[in-house]
Amino acid sequence: MRTCNATAMDAPKPHYLKLKHYILRQITHGDWKPHERVPSENELVKKFGISRMTVNRALRELTDSGILVRAQGVGTFVAGPKAESAMFEVRSIRDEIQSRGQVHSVRVLTCEAVLARAAVSAQFELDAGSELFHTRLLHNADGKPLQLEDRFVNPRCAPEYLGLDFSHELPHPYLMRVAPLQRAEHAIEADIAHKRAAAQLGLKEGDPLLVLIRRTWSRGRVASYVRLTSPAAQYRFVGSFEVG
Repeated sequence: MRTCNATAMDAPKPHYLKLKHYILRQITHGDWKPHERVPSENELVKKFGISRMTVNRALRELTDSGILVRAQGVGTFVAGPKAESAMFEVRSIRDEIQSRGQVHSVRVLTCEAVLARAAVSAQFELDAGSELFHTRLLHNADGKPLQLEDRFVNPRCAPEYLGLDFSHELPHPYLMRVAPLQRAEHAIEADIAHKRAAAQLGLKEGDPLLVLIRRTWSRGRVASYVRLTSPAAQYRFVGSFEVG
């Protein structure tokens, strides 16, 4: 069994990180559209009761990450769509990376059987403490971290899952083979990189992230529940999903 579960307690978020998270949520949820002007520094200072320096830092870091665009004397705007993208399409990250002419590699961070907490068991419509398989993989493009894959798998759907050689066969194509897709459910969230995710993805704490949450069903059961976390400045979820 392979395991890598070192964790650290996250300190309370500084005000500039809370503001970054708020801005990212406004953009991701579609409240602030591409090219739309965002509230001014003064407006944000009044709204959140924080210092101008704190607001400036949050806007500056989001601008440096390519999420916002600042025009001197005009204001700050939501950046336009990225040229290269990847969102609700159910496909392999290896195929995604190779389609861009890059080399995919993977590192196994966690591979274990667990008695799942109530919140995770609920995603599978199971009782708390039910046994699930848990893997955490770090996907790289040309040797650079691109995506953290945190996946729980129903042993009834894929009993041999923990025996996979993930350098040869990744979870997605394997599950499509042994637990044919019947239905999929997706959600997308904005987040910011905390200590562990920042270290694993080669980011700074507080950098913006995009998180795709996906549940898949096979033969009437929830087969997999996965969180795919990527740097917002490097990756965008896009695509299509067709049933029947």
